[in-house]
Parts: sequence; C-alpha cells; structure tokens
Amino acid sequence: MTPEQLSQTLVDALSRLVDEGALTLAGGVPEQIRVERPKVEAHGDYATGVAMQLAGSARRSPREIAQLLADRVADAAGIASAEVAGPGFLHIRVEAGAQGALAGEILAAGPDFGRGDAMAGHRVNVEFVSANPTGPLTLASTRWAAVGDGLARILASQGAEVAREYYFNDHGTQIERYARSLLASARGLPTPDDGYAGAYIDEIAAAVVEREPSVLDKSDPEAEEVFRREGVELMFTEIKTSLHGFGVEFDVFFHENSLHERGEVNEAVARLRQGGLTYEADGAVWLKSTEYGDDKDRVIVRSDGRPTYICSDAAYYLDKRRRGFDRVMIVLGADHHGYIGRYRALAAAFGDDPETNLEIVIGQMVNLLQDGRPVRMSKRAGAVITIDDIVGAIGVDAARYALTRYSIDSNIDIDLDLWSRQSNDNPVYYVQYAHARLSSILRNAGELGIAVPAGSGGYDPAVLDHAREGDLLRALADLPRVVQQAAARREPHRVARYLEDTAATFHKFYDECRVLPMGDEEAIDLHRARLALVAATRVVVAVGLGLLGVSAPERM
Repeated sequence: MTPEQLSQTLVDALSRLVDEGALTLAGGVPEQIRVERPKVEAHGDYATGVAMQLAGSARRSPREIAQLLADRVADAAGIASAEVAGPGFLHIRVEAGAQGALAGEILAAGPDFGRGDAMAGHRVNVEFVSANPTGPLTLASTRWAAVGDGLARILASQGAEVAREYYFNDHGTQIERYARSLLASARGLPTPDDGYAGAYIDEIAAAVVEREPSVLDKSDPEAEEVFRREGVELMFTEIKTSLHGFGVEFDVFFHENSLHERGEVNEAVARLRQGGLTYEADGAVWLKSTEYGDDKDRVIVRSDGRPTYICSDAAYYLDKRRRGFDRVMIVLGADHHGYIGRYRALAAAFGDDPETNLEIVIGQMVNLLQDGRPVRMSKRAGAVITIDDIVGAIGVDAARYALTRYSIDSNIDIDLDLWSRQSNDNPVYYVQYAHARLSSILRNAGELGIAVPAGSGGYDPAVLDHAREGDLLRALADLPRVVQQAAARREPHRVARYLEDTAATFHKFYDECRVLPMGDEEAIDLHRARLALVAATRVVVAVGLGLLGVSAPERM
C-alpha cells in the first residue's frame, strides 16, 4: 500500500462519514489527505494530522474527528489498526499482506513505477546551458546541464511533454570579440583587451587556418568573418561533444541569428510599438516595462537604430509560444537575477501571465576543492574550470550526481577527493553500490535455480512482516510522491537524497533478513518473497538514478 492509496482510503472514509451525517464539513471533503511516515517506529507505519486541519470546518475537536476516522478505517482493506494520539493525530498500521503487495506492483510497473500524470497536457520548453560559443563549457554551465536535464527528465515522468532547448548565441558583440581573438592568435599578436584568452583559442585559430590556409592573406574584416564563421562552428561542435559525453541531449539547438534573419526581432519590436507599450526618449525606443513589474524601463532600440539584446529575448519568447509551449522554463546562473524582472515584463507585455507561461530558475555557483583547497582554473581554458576538468577528475556519473544532489538555491563545494573515492562516504558510489549489490543477489538466486517473481502472483506478500522489510517497503512506496514533489518544486535534489535514504534502508534490511536460502529445509516462500522485494528495490533505485541521468551498474 502506497501513501497515495492510504490517502484515498482516508478520503473515502471521510466521504462516508459526511454522507451518513456523522460529520459535517463546511469546506467539503478534501481531494487528498497528507500521510507521512512517523519518525518514531512505535507510532505506526503512517500518520496524518488531517483531523486538526478539519476541526474548524467540522466545528468538532480534532480528537473527535480522528476517532471517527479511526473507527471507520480500522476495518478497511489493508489496514491493521488505526489509533488516535496526542491532540488529534491518527496513527495507522498497514497489514503485512497489503504492504508486501507493493513489491509485486513495482515489478509489474517496471521502469514506469514512479511515473504520474500531474503535468499531463502541459508542453514545457526547458532551456538550459545556452553558453556562448566563445569558449568551453564552464563549471557553472556544467551544473545547469546536470540540473536542467534532470528537471526535464522529472517533468516528463509526470506527464509533461518536454523539449530540451539550447539557445545558441551566435549574434552580437561577444562573437565579434571572439573572432578578433582568434585572428590575433593566428597572426601571433597579443590578445585584444576585450578578447578571449586560453590555449583553446590558439587551438581553434590553428584549426581555422588549417581549414582555410588563405585566411591570413585576407584583410582584417574579411579574415574576422572567416574566423567568426569557422571558429563558432568549431567551438559549438566541441560544446555539443562535451554535452553528449555528459549524457545531455538537446531536442533543439536554436540559433539567435535566425531571429534576425527571419525578421522576428523587428516583428517583436513592431508588436510592442503597435500596442502602445513603448515611448521615445534621448533618440532611443524604450519599453514601458515598469508597468509590468520591472524595476526600470528598458531600451529596446538604441539611438543608432540597432535593437538591444532584450529584443532577441522578446522574439525568442514569442517563437517558443508560437511553437505551442504553454510553459517557458529557463535555467540560469546566479549572475542573471536581473534577468527575471525584464523577462516577466516582456511576457506580460505580450498578453501572457508570467506566473503561468514563464518560469526562470536561478541557481547558485559551484566551487571545486582538492586537498581541501579551491581548484582555481583550467589548464586549457585559462581563467575558468570546464566540464572536461570535472568529468576528467571524477567521471560523468559522479559529476552529474554531485551537481544535482544539492538545492539549486545553494552554493556548493565539490570535493574531488570525496567524489572520486570508491567508498560509502561517496554518495553516488553508495547508491550505485546498492544497485550492484541488488543485482548480485538476483544473479545468485538464478544460479541457485530460484525464480525471481515477476509480479504479484509469484510470492506471498503476507510473509514480509519483519520490521526491516516494512521499512524498505515503505521507502519504496515513497518514490512516486518524491518524484511528484521534485517536479512540482523544481528540486531534482530530492530524488538524490531519497536514493541515499533508500539505499541505507536496503542495507539495514539485508543485514537482518537473509534473502537466499542456505539449505533445503529453508522456508522457500519467505525467500521468494524477499527476492521479490530485492527485485522491486532494484527497479526503484534504477528509476531514481535514471531520473538524474546517472547509470545503474550491475557490477562494481
């Protein structure tokens, strides 16, 4: 029995009490009732404080309401007991058979266990990373790659139609500075004052010259154009390769330059002007963004007639909405807080509700530590740490897990010594080892000729009545709720912490409950049931790791 099933049992009991006139609820029967696992084992398998929440609506004391509920659900299918405690808590114990049946439900669902429909019918565009193609992906971009991909996986698991999108900034001054930097390197000149430096610039400049040997014979403007075109292509190919190696695949690579080429930038400006949402001052065109909650009005067309960067944002937002996305989600770093007000103002100016159609997720920074000291820079990129640096130090799985394990709102320190260690104090190793151990148990069962149940019909769930078996079953039952909350709150780290807790619960179970029989006289029914529980646990751990884009090894 899952918390969701128990919640429905309580809702049904309340509905019957209301229908029979035993209870009056001014606000009606709630659609869901929150049940939790109590911290004290003696308090039962689950607890709810719903009686205290309904006391005002019912004009009854919480303990009276809790007792009515206890009397009604005590005889419900799968409930062993229901007791009132304290000011009105209801403590519930689930029958071993009802609890043990969960293992079969998980095995029948397989990789689909934990999926839900809370976001069904929604089309969500998740834009993340979107680093300028002027250098390798930095450590900050690597965090957004891990978090953005994890969010996309989790949202999709709850029924949303999700598109992963990378906004390719191939238009503007940063590209011009990049081209000048490449040209200077190719000609053996110092890096321009506003240019990009690092060994990668020398590498790409040399690659461009190898592609087009005559480029250095051209005038500076002509040569810069070649370095711009070829250099951007080479850098973006490297970025795509790094992301692919990191396990992050995008559905769309959207080129900013296409917005200008197709006239969408001018169209967005015209729409704002025609709607009376702009004014002219100091020779420039301004958006009345303060009327939509921004902290100041924004220039959208400079005095020389050139559109500002916010015009590309406007055109890009409209393009996403035209493609049918009802939710535009953008994952950005901490240095983009000022972006929120102006983007929300744009959405509102175009007639959308920023609360519904737009979501900007802001994350904090990452530091790498080694030997207790900060790792300052990449040998190749010069002033920054790159995706290849962290992957090279601890591997893809550890990097993805480490970058997703913490709340997006928190600054994090990644200890390279810890995350490269093959020991239980390394969180990703601890979880992956649990999966490998589960797989080993099932292989050993096969070698002993014991069939592992594939569903609810292959074992007796009622024999799973050991306390540690109950702990593990309740941990497995939490996965759907954890994933739904991770999706609703945009917090993929909840899945990582859940996996660690579940791995710990499994290890405690395995320490106290022998899974494989040692001789012919053993109770085979019990061991077959425990094998079903082991197989179900492996499914849950694999599902959780998959939501974070981390592999689930069968051997370690």
